[in-house]
Amino acid sequence: MSEIFATTMDPTKKELIGAWLPRQPWFAGEREPVLETIGGFRLDDPAGEVGLEFIIVADSASSTPVTYHVPLAYRGAPLPGAEAFLLGTSEHGVLGKRWIYDAEGDPVWQAQVWALLAGDVQAQHQNISHTLEPLVGVHRAGQESEAGVGIKDQEIAVIRRPVAGTTGSSGASAWIGSPWSDAGQGVSGAVIEFS
Repeated sequence: MSEIFATTMDPTKKELIGAWLPRQPWFAGEREPVLETIGGFRLDDPAGEVGLEFIIVADSASSTPVTYHVPLAYRGAPLPGAEAFLLGTSEHGVLGKRWIYDAEGDPVWQAQVWALLAGDVQAQHQNISHTLEPLVGVHRAGQESEAGVGIKDQEIAVIRRPVAGTTGSSGASAWIGSPWSDAGQGVSGAVIEFS
């Protein structure tokens, strides 16, 4: 299970995300983001090499706060061919230099998301080592979408601006719901969908 280190990162994850977000076509902010981490979870890499985190942040820089879902993959070396997904590098106080990617472009992340859908792995707590996150759930739209049935024929879509209380879109066969905090209240909504 995931081991979370009590250490520093320079630059921090929020700094890297804050610089990267305004360059994304789905960014809805009006100015440089002011971010607060409000939820998320982790998945394990079976090889123990790649950190896999699903981060939900709130941007309070605009008149109406905006919620974003940013899955990240942390690697100890560059991922060949994934330059378009690179947020930047950071110096980790225990692990040294880390290359931090938008996880959507990372094959280890993709494999573990499929494994979560199939029920082969469980979500881990975002901040506590060796602890499951029971509030993350896999939801299926119908009987034809049962675990292991036709999943490799589907596409993974990251829901970049999740909304509390939502499910997958009308065309989704399954979705992953995650918890976060909204104005001090615990909420959840779809953050990944399969179609």
